Amino acid sequence: MTVIGVDDTDSRERGMCTTYLATRVAERVREAGGDVARLLLVRLNPAVEHKTRGNAALAVHTDLDADRAFALAREELAGIAETDDPRTNPGLVVAPHAPDDAPDAVADFARRAVRDLLGREAAEREVAAADYRAAGWKNGRGKIGALAAVGAWTAFDEWTYEFISYREPERRGTPREVDHESLFAAADDAYPRAWDTVDRGTGEAVCVPHTPGPILHGIRGDDPEAVRAVADGIESESVERTALFVTNQGTDAHLQDGHLATVEDGHAYRVTGSVATAPETRRGGHVFLELRDDDSAATLKCAAFEPTKRFRDRVRALRPGDRVTVCGEVSQGTLKLEKFAVRRLDATELVTPDCPDCGRSMESAGADQGYRCRDCNTSAPGKVERVVERDLERGWYEVPPAARRHVAKPLVRGGFDAPTHPER
Repeated sequence: MTVIGVDDTDSRERGMCTTYLATRVAERVREAGGDVARLLLVRLNPAVEHKTRGNAALAVHTDLDADRAFALAREELAGIAETDDPRTNPGLVVAPHAPDDAPDAVADFARRAVRDLLGREAAEREVAAADYRAAGWKNGRGKIGALAAVGAWTAFDEWTYEFISYREPERRGTPREVDHESLFAAADDAYPRAWDTVDRGTGEAVCVPHTPGPILHGIRGDDPEAVRAVADGIESESVERTALFVTNQGTDAHLQDGHLATVEDGHAYRVTGSVATAPETRRGGHVFLELRDDDSAATLKCAAFEPTKRFRDRVRALRPGDRVTVCGEVSQGTLKLEKFAVRRLDATELVTPDCPDCGRSMESAGADQGYRCRDCNTSAPGKVERVVERDLERGWYEVPPAARRHVAKPLVRGGFDAPTHPER
């Protein structure tokens, strides 16, 4: 067996897509007499600065001889990678072993590529130690993702699917023609086996990209037959080719358990604390609050940015004293909220007491002298507790599909440690 890993062949401005390159490489493998066991799409750390939108690396699992696989993959990559873009620095790594036989060091590299920030030099050291074939274009930064794609099948054990349909070459760069009525109907039929296809709240076709490139639509889900069925049910412009990918999308593979006192920029965490400040809506519609660690003085700023839309109402409904678990990437000392779980709600507040005789609100009797009703001559030693109606319940809340990161796990997939309130 052989694993072909590729990364960083696309461009934000010029289009192209590394998934498309992988499908082309797979076709070349078949033409050369090889069998393709699967195409693997691996979402790496979303906090990486040098990335296009989804930070995806790709692997082709095949039985073709490694030397032959390297030659044809190198030829295909050199022909279609967008190397004229100064940000595009492709990499190719080919391993002469089965996908689940990656050395421990390579599997560990794959895990770290999803959760940490790695350099090209580290990738090149591991490539040399494993005696893999590799090539890089320009500064070769794509070797990082290419090596991670080689080790991913050994590193991770939770996988989902994406079925991608590609546009005819002459249509690329023009508006996509997709019938939204058929798309929403197909999405409803397959939900929840296929998820994040559309956003019912905004009416957005989440599976249809807006950037230049060859993808017409990509359908994600837990069931390969379901994602194929959704694609088949969409009325659209003609399709050049299709491919099914096994992927770590929708798995939360990027999250690591952390503590408020030790989180670092460039990583994504799952941390728990108490709400310390009331949510504040700032210019642009972004919502901020601060968490406090109950066992230390550590605090962490959290933000629900405007693109998360109705999720911000969930964040605004929090109040000081609530205990929550939050998930998201930390950047410039702020955690960008992807989802949160209400662990405990502060359901009471201190208010001025009412007079037991007339029912009117009492007045302050002076500093540290409690409250009194001047008309009835009644008194109370201090404020009293009142039950507060809350718009939140215990459990998990998430950003809507239109704002979800590729690797973030939708609540509808299940497996969470509290009740869920999924968005669709």
